[in-house]
Amino acid sequence: MAERVAIVGAGVSGLTCGVVLAERGFHTAIFAKEIGQQTTSGAAAAIWFPYDAQPAEKVIPWALETYKALIDLTRDPRSGVSMIDLRQFSRTGEIQIPDWAIPLGAAAVSTGLRPVFKGGFSLRVPLTDTTIYLDYLATRFQKAGGEINANVCFEKLEEVDRDFDLVINCAGIGARDLSCAIVCDDAPLMYAIPRTNDCVFGGTNDLRSDLAADPATTNRIIAECSRVLNIERPNVLAARVGLRPFRKSGVRLERDRLSDDRTVIHNYGHGGSGFTLSWGCAREVASLVG
Repeated sequence: MAERVAIVGAGVSGLTCGVVLAERGFHTAIFAKEIGQQTTSGAAAAIWFPYDAQPAEKVIPWALETYKALIDLTRDPRSGVSMIDLRQFSRTGEIQIPDWAIPLGAAAVSTGLRPVFKGGFSLRVPLTDTTIYLDYLATRFQKAGGEINANVCFEKLEEVDRDFDLVINCAGIGARDLSCAIVCDDAPLMYAIPRTNDCVFGGTNDLRSDLAADPATTNRIIAECSRVLNIERPNVLAARVGLRPFRKSGVRLERDRLSDDRTVIHNYGHGGSGFTLSWGCAREVASLVG
């Protein structure tokens, strides 16, 4: 069994893997260029829902495992995890409820209050407030004996100190009166996710890596969300760009070998489902560690 584990990446995937491994007794350290709110996870709406990740036969079990873990965390007020009604809508017609959502209580909803939509369903899901949850994971990881090293950037995984005999690659990239989360996945994509102290408006699903907020896109998002919610122009606290670490061939979660013969376990490519898959993938990583 590996005794010293290095995790590369301090987003939600890296932190969750760190918690799982440290709490199982592994000497674990996280290395990352950015930590906490500076990571791409810090810009996520972070509502539980499998989105933009493949393959479905693996993603759905990982997502359901995470669903259970996050429900458990709602009992801990320090976690920043709560339950919220998610309402998924379509502008073009009736929307099909996914098979996996039916046992979780998904049901069709009327669009009467939102006439811009033609069909939709509701589902009660976990919501992680990233302004609280990422710090919660970091604190829990450190209390279990883990250490976090910021401002560290590796050109290749072999640069991780040889004192670590196992490397986990989690480097994904390098409201007013709103009581539910509203999502519409057809053009123009929009979502409104209420949190403890603010509400996240979005979004886009473009293939790009630019972290600079585009004023025209920001204005389009605000206008569309305001139109759907039937509210006046809201006060904008900040505009941020979050990257989804999408991988055409799907999530990569597997054991491999580095050129120096150490074992590496890859855990990346979660697309728009980093938080949704985090605990399911972390526990599978732990099973591969042995």
